[in-house]
Amino acid sequence: MLEINRLEAAKARQGVKRAENSLKRANELLDEDGGVAVNLALCGRIRAEQRRVIDARERLTKIDPNGTDNVAEPAAGPPPLCWS
Repeated sequence: MLEINRLEAAKARQGVKRAENSLKRANELLDEDGGVAVNLALCGRIRAEQRRVIDARERLTKIDPNGTDNVAEPAAGPPPLCWS
C-alpha cells in the first residue's frame, strides 16, 4: 500500500510540474507580439492552465499533505491584459 501511495504522489507531483511548465510557456507566448486575437486566445489558455495548476496542487495535497513542499510556489498570476 505504501508503494501505491508513493506512486500516486509522484504522479501528482509530475502533474503539478507539467501544469506549471505549460502555464509558464503560455505566459512567455503572451509576451511575444502576436496580435490581439492571439493574445485573447492565450489569455483563455492561461486561465485554463492556472486552473490546472490549482487542481493538480489540490490533488497532490490530498494524496500527500507534505508533498507540496517540493513544488515551486505558484506564479504571480496572469498579466493585467488577461484580467476580465
